[in-house]
Amino acid sequence: MAVDESYQPLISAEQDVFHALYQRAKVHITYSDENTAINDLLNDSVKTIIINRQLTENEAAVLKQYGITLRVTKLAIDAVALVVHNENPDSMLTYEQLSKIIRGEIQTWNGLSGKSKSDSIIIVFDNKQSSNARFLKETFLKEAAFPKNVFAVNSNAEVIDYVAAHKRALGVIGVNWVSDTNDSTVNDFLEKIKVVSLAPPGLGANPEYYKPYQAYVALKYYPLIRDVYGISRETRVGLGTGFVSFIASDKGQMIVRRAGMLPATIPVRIVDTKAY
Repeated sequence: MAVDESYQPLISAEQDVFHALYQRAKVHITYSDENTAINDLLNDSVKTIIINRQLTENEAAVLKQYGITLRVTKLAIDAVALVVHNENPDSMLTYEQLSKIIRGEIQTWNGLSGKSKSDSIIIVFDNKQSSNARFLKETFLKEAAFPKNVFAVNSNAEVIDYVAAHKRALGVIGVNWVSDTNDSTVNDFLEKIKVVSLAPPGLGANPEYYKPYQAYVALKYYPLIRDVYGISRETRVGLGTGFVSFIASDKGQMIVRRAGMLPATIPVRIVDTKAY
């Protein structure tokens, strides 16, 4: 299998439980950027991928010409998270401010609130071909290019390390890397950086700000959300399809929920703690 690296913490946990339950099974997983995973599927280097979009018509046509029917399973609802240095006072952004940052119309931190110094904003992605970069480009830029203050490292973990070391940075990662507070690695990350709160579009002068928590993703208050899919080209029910089915099962979806993401196939109960 090939898996978008944004989901490595979740899929590693799913893999551990799957192997414990099915001890004669062995799932081999490669973590890569989105484009590499899709190309591996089309080239028959892997039978199954996990990414956060469905294939385009042109991509699906490559397999259709060989009579291959794709199996597509929705596994989770995900969010793109933004992270900043612990000492950055600007950890709350409106959707409109983020749009201007991504388009290059705001290029310094004091252009947001006046709280920060006049340092330039450095936008950091996990990979040039990553789903995180594609998602923000499609959301805010369409066919336009990213501004010059954007660059990429090699992984979501490297984005967090870079932001922790550079006060000017705005990191873009999959929320899975900072959402599971039961994971010691996630807690180590959260000690290094701050997760940005976002206000959804169109709220006027006094907006509410939301972090990419499960409840705010479920209610669509947090604006940067997307679906996660398992896509298989297996012509019969093989191990890749079985692993995807496990993630979509009750056991697998409980792991999704514990990881801080929103399950796709089991209901989520939202409790208003202010009422207690």
